[in-house]
Amino acid sequence: MAPEDERLRTPRAAGVAGTVFAVLLATAIVLVRIAVPAGGAANAVIAQNMRWAVQVALEIIPFAGIFFLWFMGALRAQVGDAEDRFVATVFLGSGLVFVATMFGAGAAAGTVLNEGPSTFGRDFAYTLMTTYALRMASVFVLTASTIGHRLQVFPRPLALFGYAVGLILLLVSSALPWSELLFPFWALVVSLHLLRVGLRRPPRYGRAR
Repeated sequence: MAPEDERLRTPRAAGVAGTVFAVLLATAIVLVRIAVPAGGAANAVIAQNMRWAVQVALEIIPFAGIFFLWFMGALRAQVGDAEDRFVATVFLGSGLVFVATMFGAGAAAGTVLNEGPSTFGRDFAYTLMTTYALRMASVFVLTASTIGHRLQVFPRPLALFGYAVGLILLLVSSALPWSELLFPFWALVVSLHLLRVGLRRPPRYGRAR
C-alpha cells in the first residue's frame, strides 16, 4: 500500500472508531442515568421496570472499549515518530487504564442487578467510574490535546476545548451530574474533525521536544 493511501486511511479509521465509541459510551451513560436518576452510589436504587436499561448499558460497554482502543491506536499510529515519548507514554497509559477501569466499573455495576441490601457492588462501581475512570479520561484528553496542538493536528480552539474538558473531568466531574458525558462528547468532536479534514503531519515538523 502506498504511503499516501496509508495516511488517508489512518485518520479515517480514527474518525470512524472515535465516533462509534462516543455514541456507544454516551448511550450507556444515558441508560444508567435514566435507570439510576439519583446518580449517587448511596441512592442507587434501580426500579424493576428499568433494569433492562442497566443490562443494555453493560452489554454496550465492552464494545465501547474496543472502539476506544481502535481510536487511540489510530491516533498514535498517525503521529508516529514525531511524538514526544514522555507525553505519548502518558497518552497510551491513561487510555489503557481508562478502558480497564471502565470494564471494572461495568462488571461491578452488574452485581447491582442481583444485590440484596448490600451496597458494596454499586459503591465500588460508582467509585471506579467517577474517581478513577473519569480521571484517567481527563489525562487522556489533556495529553491528546497537547499532542494534537504540538503537531498542528488540532486547531487551537479544539485544543483549548480539550484542555477545558480535561480539567473539568479531573477536578469536578464527581460533583457534577451528567458531566461524564463530556468525554464521549469530546471524542465525537475530535472524530468529526478528523473525518472532515484528516490528520496531516506537517512536513516541517520534526521530533517533538
